[in-house]
Amino acid sequence: MDLHLRHAAPTDQERAAVDALLGPPTSSWLGGTRGDVARDTHVAHGGRETREQRHLLLPALEALQARVGWISETGLEYVCTRLGVPPADAWGVATFYALLSTTPRAPRVLHVCDDVACRCKGAAELIEQLERKVGPAHSHGPHGDHVEIDPHSAVWMRSPCLGLCDQAPAAFLQQAGDARHERLVGELTVERAVTLLQEPPPAFVPHSDMPKQLVYSMEHRRPFFMQDDSPLMTETSTLRLPQDDNDAPQHRGLLDRIGIVDPTDIAAYRNTGGFDALRRAIELGPDAVIREVIDSKLMGRGGAAFPTGRKWDAVAKQSAHPHYLICNADESEPGTFKDRVLLDGDPFAIVESMAIAGFATGCERGFLYIRGEYPLGASRVQHAIDEARKHGFLGGNILGRGIRFDIEIRRGAGAYICGEETAIFNSIEGFRGEPRNKPPFPVQAGLFGLPTVVNNVETLANIPAIVLNGGQAFARIGTEESTGTKLFCLSGNVERPGVYEVEFGKTVRDLLDMAGGVTNGRKLQAMLLGGAAGVFIGPNDLDIPLTFEGARAAKATLGSGVLVAFDEAVDMKQILLRIASFFRDESCGQCVPCRVGTVRQEEALYRIASGKTIGGVSGEIALLDEVGLAMKDSSICGLGQTAYAAIESAIHRVGLLNGKSEIHI
Repeated sequence: MDLHLRHAAPTDQERAAVDALLGPPTSSWLGGTRGDVARDTHVAHGGRETREQRHLLLPALEALQARVGWISETGLEYVCTRLGVPPADAWGVATFYALLSTTPRAPRVLHVCDDVACRCKGAAELIEQLERKVGPAHSHGPHGDHVEIDPHSAVWMRSPCLGLCDQAPAAFLQQAGDARHERLVGELTVERAVTLLQEPPPAFVPHSDMPKQLVYSMEHRRPFFMQDDSPLMTETSTLRLPQDDNDAPQHRGLLDRIGIVDPTDIAAYRNTGGFDALRRAIELGPDAVIREVIDSKLMGRGGAAFPTGRKWDAVAKQSAHPHYLICNADESEPGTFKDRVLLDGDPFAIVESMAIAGFATGCERGFLYIRGEYPLGASRVQHAIDEARKHGFLGGNILGRGIRFDIEIRRGAGAYICGEETAIFNSIEGFRGEPRNKPPFPVQAGLFGLPTVVNNVETLANIPAIVLNGGQAFARIGTEESTGTKLFCLSGNVERPGVYEVEFGKTVRDLLDMAGGVTNGRKLQAMLLGGAAGVFIGPNDLDIPLTFEGARAAKATLGSGVLVAFDEAVDMKQILLRIASFFRDESCGQCVPCRVGTVRQEEALYRIASGKTIGGVSGEIALLDEVGLAMKDSSICGLGQTAYAAIESAIHRVGLLNGKSEIHI
């Protein structure tokens, strides 16, 4: 396909941003200046090699955005020239992601979360104050053909969940320019928001923006904190495996290093047993490692709960090569933030886990796909990758054993759908992040059409303990069908929001008690279990066991481990509307049931909330049920299939639409 370029020159900044990623152009065919006749004749060579770099499209667009603050036509066309991508195709990718802008925008943007957990902590009121003090939220580019952007200007925007629910209300600050700066901001106030919009551009220091984290070790012995990048030594707990040998190794909890071990120091990680599991895995061999994972009965922790060992075994047996590994760190489910805690606080463990998974499944290349709103996690993991490579734990000759495996980070750009395992493939390959039909399944034809393992961050974090202690020992923790421990994210109206690690088998009530109960002694109105794609449960459902089988029996889901509490003062109609708008915004639009159904769902809820129903509330609920069934039965992927789940449970299980609260439209 011809590129059909306008031949308008990019600015020096745009050219520098792209060339810093792709290297300088080697000919005028690739955007360089015209050189000698032999190099730049009318015959172009290397077209196939250029097109094979299509997978760098999203990183190139992100580089433009980070340097200039938005993606202009000239910048987009320069990227297209360098990568051999048609401009219309690249435009479709650029406009797919919420964090990318194809219209002029200020170099500083403050994304203010207004999702469900932050609404419990006053986000709606904060946004109203911000509108009065600063002006309305930015929603589109300025009008006119000749627009000048003040390099010191700033805007704010409404945002879906930012993964900082434990410190709600939250915000995400982006500063474009030569010294790119990004950071998450917790416990936001209107005064702090105004300051962030008006203060001088901050100098970027890679590891200085660690937000406070509150995580709870197994059995809730003692909470421990991290703040300002300084680990604070506190007591933590371990869970002894049920073995007869008193000298057997203890099970290290997934959170035990966080707040205690410096996440930027590979020596500190190794002093706590880091990379021992990788050495042990190499001694065992790939088949034995997979057998241990199968014996552990480890289920995926990202929401689908697929047996991890079966997935690994299926990929390892595929004859087509190369195989690929993807660590899915694109947690964007409202209320979920456990992966952020692991990435920020224990990045070497994720690198080691990926190396073991790559070795066992015959992969030589892995991608860690991390959501764009996690700049510190991306920085921390990149540092861990570099250090692991330097010390022989990654690369072409791991531990001198001739084993090849390396990791590349890919940052998302604001698209919840890219957490779906096949949408990740399209995003990495440089296409719109739209899910693919299955079959073929990823273990057969995944990334670049080859066998691919996709695992969630928490899933992989369990691997070192399984390798060191044995799969059967891991399987004795928890219950028969739900083995090991689980990370749960508690937020909303609870006294102590944070990440809790417990054995499978605790109840919702247990977790709520661990979090100190409902804030201010108020009554619990409802809890959201499993996130926006989960279900609402009422005060009478608090004894549901937090296991896969317990959730199924209760017609609920654990999802990614979300528990959001809503007290009696929360307007639940507003919460349901926010969930509906979330799915409407995040639908990729590829299939009609989801694209249209999420809009119709939101419209019906607005009519109910405003009292302007068609056919009464019962008629609107009947319409919601019909639309929800159509989405569930015929949507391509899990987004559309679960878009009505929480709303359906709110209506039919908890009766949240029976209240008298209203929303002012």
